[in-house]
Amino acid sequence: MRIAIFIDYIGAIGGGERVALNLARALNADVITTDINIDSIKRLGHENTNLISLGNTIKYPPLKQISASFMFAKCNFVGKYDFFIFTGNWSHYSARRHKPNLWYCFSPTRAFYDQRKNIISRQQNLLVSHLASLWIKIHSWFDQRSIRNLDKIIAISQNTQQRIQEYYKRQSSIIFPPVDTSRFKFVEYGDFWLSVNRIYPEKRIELQFDIFRELTEERLVVVGGYAEGDLGSKYYSKLIVNLPQNIQIRGEVTEEELINLYARCKGLICTALDEDFGLTPVEAMASGKPVVAVNEGGFKETILHGQTGLLVEVDKAKLVDAVKEISRDPVKYKETCLNRAKEFDTNVFLEKFCKLIRTK
Repeated sequence: MRIAIFIDYIGAIGGGERVALNLARALNADVITTDINIDSIKRLGHENTNLISLGNTIKYPPLKQISASFMFAKCNFVGKYDFFIFTGNWSHYSARRHKPNLWYCFSPTRAFYDQRKNIISRQQNLLVSHLASLWIKIHSWFDQRSIRNLDKIIAISQNTQQRIQEYYKRQSSIIFPPVDTSRFKFVEYGDFWLSVNRIYPEKRIELQFDIFRELTEERLVVVGGYAEGDLGSKYYSKLIVNLPQNIQIRGEVTEEELINLYARCKGLICTALDEDFGLTPVEAMASGKPVVAVNEGGFKETILHGQTGLLVEVDKAKLVDAVKEISRDPVKYKETCLNRAKEFDTNVFLEKFCKLIRTK
């Protein structure tokens, strides 16, 4: 079966891009996208994946999102593939003519729905706020219309499934994203905590910095990038002002470097706002490492409180205490972490996903 996987763009690598590219590798599928950052592809070890670019988007939001939506809406690969999989927020605009299909949904576009007010209020002045509101109103109408062309929707988590029902009034199944647990390893409980995420405000990395300003005896290593010209670059500029000496921002790293960081860290810290799923806790657990995470979103579906880490309210003092507690004896979480991660292994994912495709 010839399968095509549509991805919005491949720039700053996050969980969504990693899932889509790993899915392409597992299904021997071609990847159809817009922007392609070759360095990011190499860092992930996907040089051999067959990538097809529809062209480059306009680099500044919301023109970036609008141009991506337009490119997907007008592309035509009918007859070249037997099945189409869409990921991300804009690629499903191709669904009208590309069937049979399914959408592996990380989340309905959060700027249009649950984070709409935050996005509008964050703008620099009243005029820009009005323009952002207008874009959201118009583009969300097209978003709702495009969803009608999807044969099936697969959610990555219960959290995402609930959003799909609330905002689209569509039923969906759940298949958790895959982690190739065989690639991860345990080396030691080192002298640093790890944070892995895109550099965006929704990740609340400034909260992590506040935590480790209190924990002067601990170190934090932050891994992740952002796309030039977008909100992430502005956020990064604010983050690095008066950066504490016990915090290091590494930017994007290779897959090998990331695996090594997981292998040697003391634990992982996650503070993202209502995370869709959260792939990084599973990767940390596959390395035998406990996780401190805010008690929100997808983190509640992967982390077993008190067994593979701690789920904590969004409160600096309580998060500080959680890091201290795990730092005292991280080894006691190891076996449960390793066993929990196996429940999200690639083989489990592929068995469910391939069964779903075969029944189409």
